[in-house]
Amino acid sequence: MPWSFIDTRSGLRQRLRVRAAGDLINEQSFIYLEALVAGRPRGVEDSVILRAAADVMGRVGPAGLTLAAVAGEVGLVAGTLVQRFGSKHGLLVALAEQSVRDADARYERVRTEQASALAALMTLAAESTAPMTTPKTFANHLAFLCMDLTDPQLHEHALAVHQAQGRAIEALLTAAVSSGELRAGTDTAALTGSVQAIIAGAGLTWALDRQGTLPQRLRQEISTLVSAHVPSSDNPDLEES
Repeated sequence: MPWSFIDTRSGLRQRLRVRAAGDLINEQSFIYLEALVAGRPRGVEDSVILRAAADVMGRVGPAGLTLAAVAGEVGLVAGTLVQRFGSKHGLLVALAEQSVRDADARYERVRTEQASALAALMTLAAESTAPMTTPKTFANHLAFLCMDLTDPQLHEHALAVHQAQGRAIEALLTAAVSSGELRAGTDTAALTGSVQAIIAGAGLTWALDRQGTLPQRLRQEISTLVSAHVPSSDNPDLEES
């Protein structure tokens, strides 16, 4: 009983009994109070917060990802993140939306930075898994992917990232055919599916056997796949491209 009034000989005396803080005031209440006090600092852009969220995800996985943990990475309070994203789920949705934009921008950048289409393909594959520097970070990001597969809103964006990646890979393979890096008549659509399967699956193999780095593993596997489609007169070292 949170409130009680106790009779005493000297008259009525009001006595306040408060249950344990966990029963009356939850963490979200404190977060909203922080938001009222802190307001919305303008010095930290949403893009910086989302990058910090991705870093925290890799370190602690779904169970350890909280608004407070992300806010602490960028010198804010959790209430500020509530104002911007509404909730932890809202933050994850915003991060998923940013991932879609990044997937499209990544293709444009690597294509202009690399001298050849196949070199751009290797870079694109390596960068797509750049945050997964250790088996532990890979496992944590994989755990979040499992959330993407079961949450309809997150799945929508995860699928968009997958599709954007597929478009980029096929465009690079088509460019490689046009430039003579790959044989004329190469089925770039089928090859795209194989490259995406490597990107999706090589990480699990690497996390198990722990040989080299994940970017090295991706370059090795994609090089082996693509080498079968290189003109016989050429013998490029695709892993070094």
